[in-house]
Amino acid sequence: MFQVLKTEGRARRGEFSCTHGGVVQTPVFMNVGTQAAIKGGVSADDLREVGCQIELSNTYHLHLRPGDQIVRKLGGLHKFMRWDGPILTDSGGFQVFSLASLRKIKEEGVYFASHIDGHKIFMGPEESMRIQSNLGSDIAMAFDECVENPATYEYARASCERTLRWLERCKVEHDRLNTLPDTVNPNQMLFGINQGATFADLRAWHMQQIARIDCDGFAIGGLAVGEPAEVMYEMIDVVEPFMPKEKPRYLMGVGTPSNIIEAVSRGVDFFDCVMPSRNGRHGKLFTWEGTVNIMNEKYQADERPISEHCSCPVCCRYSRAYLRHLFKADEVLALRLAVLHNLYFYNELMACIRKALDEGNFAAFRAQYSGQLEKRV
Repeated sequence: MFQVLKTEGRARRGEFSCTHGGVVQTPVFMNVGTQAAIKGGVSADDLREVGCQIELSNTYHLHLRPGDQIVRKLGGLHKFMRWDGPILTDSGGFQVFSLASLRKIKEEGVYFASHIDGHKIFMGPEESMRIQSNLGSDIAMAFDECVENPATYEYARASCERTLRWLERCKVEHDRLNTLPDTVNPNQMLFGINQGATFADLRAWHMQQIARIDCDGFAIGGLAVGEPAEVMYEMIDVVEPFMPKEKPRYLMGVGTPSNIIEAVSRGVDFFDCVMPSRNGRHGKLFTWEGTVNIMNEKYQADERPISEHCSCPVCCRYSRAYLRHLFKADEVLALRLAVLHNLYFYNELMACIRKALDEGNFAAFRAQYSGQLEKRV
């Protein structure tokens, strides 16, 4: 399933295989299509064009709309959205954090009030596994609690213990579902999630505990939720020694291009973040020179592409002036073009990281770009 081809320091160059889409080259950025679509009018065909290897969708949102039973009836998420590559589904655990005012956590699971119409929803480990089995994703994430930042030590410890018990329940139910004769994807994998807020001892203890459970990969969750970047890096440093070396490592919800480079240097293989699409929809564009705010007046008559060092479909055809005009005129095309560019950049960033690792030049790549990509053009 996963093979580390070579290393440079703690950075890993690998390959990952699953039922759909052949071999994924890692480190990899997963493009976020929360509701089976990338916000900004981007289709599955567009994802192929911009170099996407893995698409990510959300269990909670698809459970509400259109309903996981509907998706199952239509042949699973791959057929539903016409994407033939790998798909990872988040468990709904992040909504335990993001919908704090609409939920109540119990040992059996979480009681939600739907953010759409207020109707009552219950989701526990078994329900999350059944929903993800209905969706037929290649990777199912364990149901966990992502705690708020800052959290008290006592609450974070209790949450870690509960998330461990939930993972054990997820594993049992996931294994059962994969044996059913009518399951959508009997080869679906399960990734466990490390929690512990920003407490180093909890992070280390929790990782040691979940590593004893036979998951197909492990994620670091509950970071990039407001803590400084240096604290996030410290938590990765604490957790990484206890993560099984033969299995993929996933840093959830991260992040900026610099965050990704720094996390790769600390041994992370998988990433996802809404940043390229969300920032794109607000006119913030990523380039090798730094970030561009296309709304700035200085681009009003600028005939250059977003970046002269980019080969994306947008930079090959359109000017900064045109894209700025589309945003100012509230044209939907502005969102689509900006998101396409940003997704292309993120996927190209990962390809360049992999090339640097292949050639033994990652340290030099990190030194050149980790700071530069944070700058504003």
